[in-house]
Amino acid sequence: MPAKSLRVSTGGQLDGFGLEDQECIVRRWTREHGHRLVTMFIEKAVSGTVAGDEWPELATALSWIEDKKVYGIVALNLDRLARELVVQEAALAQTWKHGGRAFMADQGEILPDDPEDPMRTAMRQMMGVFAQLDRGMTVAKLRRGRRIKGEKSEYAYGAPPYGWQAHKKDLTPEEMEQAGRARGRQLRDEDKLSYREIAAVLDAEGIRPKRGERWHPETARRMLGNPTDQPPTLRKRQRTA
Repeated sequence: MPAKSLRVSTGGQLDGFGLEDQECIVRRWTREHGHRLVTMFIEKAVSGTVAGDEWPELATALSWIEDKKVYGIVALNLDRLARELVVQEAALAQTWKHGGRAFMADQGEILPDDPEDPMRTAMRQMMGVFAQLDRGMTVAKLRRGRRIKGEKSEYAYGAPPYGWQAHKKDLTPEEMEQAGRARGRQLRDEDKLSYREIAAVLDAEGIRPKRGERWHPETARRMLGNPTDQPPTLRKRQRTA
C-alpha cells in the first residue's frame, strides 16, 4: 500500500509531465504491479531548488512510512520525487531506514544500497548528477530565451496562466478561458464545491483546461488562485510600484 508522491513547481514542468500525466502513469503502474495507492502527496508551487526541509509533503510522506501507515512510496521517477540529487538521496535513505520501499514508475523498485555492490549506488547517483546537469542547461536556455524576448519587448514570463494569453509584452484575457474561470469561481464561492467536484463539473460541461483533456483538482485550485480579474504580471507590477 504505497503512498504516491507528485510534484509541480512554479517554473513549469521541464520534463513535460504535469500532475494529470503523473497521476495517470503512476496509477497505471501501481495497478499493473499489484499495489494499492493509499493517499497522494502533492508539492504545490515548490521550486525544484529548495532545501529538503522546505518540502512539507515529501516529509509527510516519509513520516507515513516511519509510522508504518504505508510500506512504501511511488513516484513517476526520481526527478519527481525530488529535483536535487541530495534531496533524492536523503528521501531514499529515510525510506530504507524505516523499512520502507521506493518505487519509480519508469524503472520499478529502487533497491537499497548494498555494501557488496557499490556500483548500484554509484550508477543511481551518476544518473542523478547528469539529470541535474541537463535541467540546469535547460533552465539556462530558457532564461536566455526570456531575456531575448524581453529585449524585444515581448512577453517573457513563461506560459500564461489559465484565462490569459500573451500579447506583445503583456497578458490579455482569453474569452473562453475567462468564462471557464468564472464558472469555476461560481462553483467554488456559491455552490461551495471542492476542487475535485469542480474538476468533475467542468469536465461534464465541456470546459477544457489550457493543457490536457481533463481537469485535475490541483489544476482547478491553481486556476482559481488568482482572486481578481487582473493579469498576474499587472498585479505584480502594482505591488512593486
